[in-house]
Amino acid sequence: MYFSGIIVGAAVFLIIGICHPIVIKMEYYWGKKSWWVLALAGTVFAIISLFISNLIVSTIIGAAAFSCYWGILEIFAQEKRVLRGWFPENPKRADYYARLRK
Repeated sequence: MYFSGIIVGAAVFLIIGICHPIVIKMEYYWGKKSWWVLALAGTVFAIISLFISNLIVSTIIGAAAFSCYWGILEIFAQEKRVLRGWFPENPKRADYYARLRK
């Protein structure tokens, strides 16, 4: 039997599960201006995946890269979810959210 598909699938599931709360916390503390951190992390992961000869590990690192890229879109969507009241606002950034609501 070949377990590579199950291993990659489980790793991607775990990566997505880890990225979701990271995006929520990044928006909470730093707002959408922190998107560049995910872009940088995604680029670093993408470059690293190019130099790994093991197909399974390279695939998992590549999936992490594109999960970071997807997280950029999610940071902007998360701000909208906060404005709708679906997620809590950071009280230290209340004036920022008030300006956006106007």
